Amino acid sequence: MNTQEKTKFTSTIVVTTPKGLSPILKDEIEALGYAVIHTGTMSVSLTGSFSDAIKLNLYLRTAHHVLYKLDEFRCTSPEDLYRGINRLPWETMIGVNEYLSVVSNVEHETIRDSRFANMKSKDAIVDRIMSRKGKRPDSGPERKGAVVTIYWKNDKCIVYLDTSGESLSRRGYRIIPMNAPMQETLAAGIILSTRKLKPDSNFVNPMCGSGTIAIEAALMQANIAPGLIRNNFGFLHTLLCDKNEWTELRAQARAVVKRAQENRIVASDIDPQAVNAAQKNAQNAGVSDMIEFEVKDISDSSVPSGSGLIMINPEYGIRLGDEKNLEDTYRKIGGYLKNRCTGYMGYVFTGNTRLSGKIGLKSKRRIPFNSGSLECRLYEYELYEGKREAR
Repeated sequence: MNTQEKTKFTSTIVVTTPKGLSPILKDEIEALGYAVIHTGTMSVSLTGSFSDAIKLNLYLRTAHHVLYKLDEFRCTSPEDLYRGINRLPWETMIGVNEYLSVVSNVEHETIRDSRFANMKSKDAIVDRIMSRKGKRPDSGPERKGAVVTIYWKNDKCIVYLDTSGESLSRRGYRIIPMNAPMQETLAAGIILSTRKLKPDSNFVNPMCGSGTIAIEAALMQANIAPGLIRNNFGFLHTLLCDKNEWTELRAQARAVVKRAQENRIVASDIDPQAVNAAQKNAQNAGVSDMIEFEVKDISDSSVPSGSGLIMINPEYGIRLGDEKNLEDTYRKIGGYLKNRCTGYMGYVFTGNTRLSGKIGLKSKRRIPFNSGSLECRLYEYELYEGKREAR
């Protein structure tokens, strides 16, 4: 059986995502034409082929890992784990010259340290390849090559190929992160959650930091698939990957990129170093020509005429700065939205509900998110001229 035939077998695909983003990820997957069979707290499941898993890696903006299921078996001991994994035809999936890493999520009384399960699983894989090919692949903890993921809970073990390798949140463009940068998948998620970003929508991002939010907005408006930016994926290090098919997928994605703009994207920050970092990151992402960068305090940040979105991610006073000192910043945000941004939809993303009250505007929606272990909210404001009652 050749590689092309192997990639057409269907199996369960589990796509992981940060907590709070699974409804948005579900919408993304369905927009690509797939039927979702289950939506969890941090994952979305569907049925598809290995080729489908590759396509999901290319297009999904809020995904972390695309896991392609290989097998499921009853497992009650480390010996069962070894036997169950060793019986799979790894010699048809991973080449002897590749680099292999194994990660696991284990809840079983016989395992105190998941690293032991990783080692046992890795031994089962390389022993199988060695017995069939006379040579074994190198292995280690880095997710730079082929990646196998093991989920073992109670008496059930599921084996996946992690077709992503490193998390898809690592797009590859952010070489200068600055302080407490927002994860790329989260930035994409909060933009998509608004359902307001259109090709002709202006997008303004004061307090832009390293530029992640503005860059993700530009990628969406130019219809640039996030996987086009990145060069390495786990599937590229498997024998199941049809390299010609991958080349064709990338060509199709490039063919629908829209460079002509119907809008303006403005990113500003009071810190010149942050603006410099944002410019370089945007250049790496291939969207520097789409974004106007400014060194300005939020009160003076430019707002193009017309309508669109204003999105602000201020400090929270938890990991950076002092909460009391940030009260004036949040009041200034409220003044900026009220006085400068008439006709726009305003959004403030923060993990500090007390400080959000200092904005002084009534929010239309409060959308819950998580930034790491921190509970956050995206506050939505309709910015009309005059009083609501008069309108």
